[in-house]
Amino acid sequence: MTNQTPPQIPACTWNRPIGLGWDKPYTVRYASNIDDGPWHGMPLGGFGAGCIGRSSRGDFNLWHIDGGEHTFQNIPACQFSVFESIGESAQAYALSTQAPQDGSLKEWKWYPASGSRREQDITGTYHALYPRSWFVYENIFQAQLTCEQFSPVWANNYQETSYPVAIFLWTAHNPTNAPITLSIMLTWQNMVGWFTNALKSPEVQIRDDGSPVYEYQPLLGESQGNYNLIVQNDQHFGCFLSRSGGDTPVAEGDGSWCIATLKHPQVEVFHHTHWQPGGTGEDVWQSFAANGSLLNVQDATPASKNTQLGAAIAIRFTLQPGQTLEIPFSLAWDFPVTEFAAGINYYRRYTDFFGRSGQHAWAIASTALQQYQNWRSQIQSWQQPILERTDLPAWFKMALFNELYDLTSGGTLWSAASELDPIGQFAVLECLDYRWYESLDVRLYGSFALLMLFPELEKSVMRAFARAIPQSDDHQRVIGYYYTIGADTTTAVRKVAGATPHDLGAPNEHVWEKTNYTCYQDCNLWKDLGSDFVLQVYRDFLLTGAEDVQFLADCWPAIVDTLNYLKTFDQDGDGIPENSGAPDQTFDDWRLQGVSAYCGGLWLAALEAAIAISKILSEKNLGDLAVQKSIYETWLAQSRLIYEEKLWNGQYYRLDSESSSDVVMADQLCGQFYARLLGLPDIVASDRALSALKTVYEACFLKFYDGQFGAANGVRPDGSPENPQATHPLEVWTGINFGLAAFLVQMEMPNEALNLTQAVVEQIYHNGLQFRTPEAITPAGTFRASTYLRAMAIWAIYLVMS
Repeated sequence: MTNQTPPQIPACTWNRPIGLGWDKPYTVRYASNIDDGPWHGMPLGGFGAGCIGRSSRGDFNLWHIDGGEHTFQNIPACQFSVFESIGESAQAYALSTQAPQDGSLKEWKWYPASGSRREQDITGTYHALYPRSWFVYENIFQAQLTCEQFSPVWANNYQETSYPVAIFLWTAHNPTNAPITLSIMLTWQNMVGWFTNALKSPEVQIRDDGSPVYEYQPLLGESQGNYNLIVQNDQHFGCFLSRSGGDTPVAEGDGSWCIATLKHPQVEVFHHTHWQPGGTGEDVWQSFAANGSLLNVQDATPASKNTQLGAAIAIRFTLQPGQTLEIPFSLAWDFPVTEFAAGINYYRRYTDFFGRSGQHAWAIASTALQQYQNWRSQIQSWQQPILERTDLPAWFKMALFNELYDLTSGGTLWSAASELDPIGQFAVLECLDYRWYESLDVRLYGSFALLMLFPELEKSVMRAFARAIPQSDDHQRVIGYYYTIGADTTTAVRKVAGATPHDLGAPNEHVWEKTNYTCYQDCNLWKDLGSDFVLQVYRDFLLTGAEDVQFLADCWPAIVDTLNYLKTFDQDGDGIPENSGAPDQTFDDWRLQGVSAYCGGLWLAALEAAIAISKILSEKNLGDLAVQKSIYETWLAQSRLIYEEKLWNGQYYRLDSESSSDVVMADQLCGQFYARLLGLPDIVASDRALSALKTVYEACFLKFYDGQFGAANGVRPDGSPENPQATHPLEVWTGINFGLAAFLVQMEMPNEALNLTQAVVEQIYHNGLQFRTPEAITPAGTFRASTYLRAMAIWAIYLVMS
């Protein structure tokens, strides 16, 4: 026990009074989309290890333990509780403001929620700055109590960042003139076996928005054979939660949990290994509420059918006036297998460091108790230079770090190392509704965070695309868009050789091997994917030091294949591929016809990037690429003239060359942004780029609901809709807005960039969308596609600012 200063919480967190709800949170635009409600908190857990989430009301409610699958449900037995006695008075609370809805644990007393933002009504404040979050409890206990939560995630760390573990670091301080006795209890339900799909080959359906979906049925509550036992060593004490499994190989859902804490000479440790979460809760609460103790039950009897099983540990201590004590708890889980389609199993990255038996949760938890101070220091050292920047507003720093939540909770996969992939393979879902991995058109924007912080993982993703481009899959499947418009032919081939795939597959098939899962559109016909691939390859080479020439060499054959394939859509031979009149690009509900500003600009920039790559490889004697380079130079010279001739209207670039639309497309010059970012020649004259960008800012942002929401994807120059019933043009896409803001900074319009970014950030973080940032919001207060990859494009703003 030492006299310590209170925990230092950064000034730029997202914060909210504990338990305070939202008057009008955003709701889903389409009933088929997931809407968990606003009670999302920062996720805990390493990349690809599975993660959990604890909301600002204190409940553990997000369970992404099964790779790629989403379970959102409060499990009340998973909880911290605090007992406090001072003089003759005593009180105890379970620290969630949300009591169970099923009538269980009715003996427990639940923490009071904040009634408003007025100081006297606040019972505490939740803070989050990924990967750290804090609960500061106020006005209920006499002691000053703070719980800091984090997992060992920091930039350029390819080991601990994969660990399935969370630290809960409690700081208790006695500000009174009398001794205070406190007890902190962590209860946890044995959920081994719960998180795997009961439907091993779920049937894929086409839902009302034309996208594919399948049913996920986790085995929640099936606890037969689960057991809990005490584990300890000289320094640590814990409860280990597992299941009797015999000698069968470890399957998805098999494994263990562990809750643990440090031993300390001035604290008492209590435990209970066999209480009933489905009952009244009195088996732990009666003794805990009386004096902060537990009954020290040690019973490793496995659970029988239709019963639940909980474990608990409690730490009791007395603080003298002015004293402070820091108490760490760790929570670890070890579920080493991710299963895609039945029988297709991958081990997770952390198993490279802890083994593959599924019985290492105690080893992980005790490692955390040994290392947590070093881990926290590493996180602070990574974040501090950014937090200290006075040119960045606090709200921007808050969103910059908090948008990284998706690298943990975006259904993230990170496989064990192999000879081909020395640090494993990595993937993040496009979103929870569109449940397929690393959509290439989306990661054109959203991958900046991964590139800047974990560049080797970024390159592993691009290598997976390079391997997939020459592959083919002739299977015919229904195309949702064709189906919804009543087309005569509703099917198409899944993957054409040479076409860049849209995505790296879905968790119900075989990620990395079976690509192009999405079937809303025929992605073989998209006009942006090939360009997106080339630009991201060159970007990843340049922005990781421009030294990994082997990475370029590995990707070069795929670059040639995909540019040749994309050129086949140049129907009139003028050098530039045309859009088909169908939604054949990232705005996949928005028809473009002929040469388009968006796809045409990306094509020009991609040709420039391919020429630059060919020069590098030739200089390194990695091939005679003169012929290929000459071809690209010819296409580029042709295309550049056509692009200007057909699209420039004197103020901005037309949407396309054949629709006669006067819409100002917000992202019309994404290709120009990328060209400048990569030090390539401008694809359009600088004065024209600036004119177009100013037009976008005025029409799509300032004149669209007075700039309250961000920039709409496409409106007329006066800010009015071309078609009031349109979908994508009138949505504000979070990631597109962040990409547009990066372009504004690049073009020396930093104030406009921050105005635009702030509008979007405030809509997300003021209206219950935190830690589930959607693809799209609307002025009607609706959203679409939560937990979206593209929003990590906020790191592109930071990149160009730096």
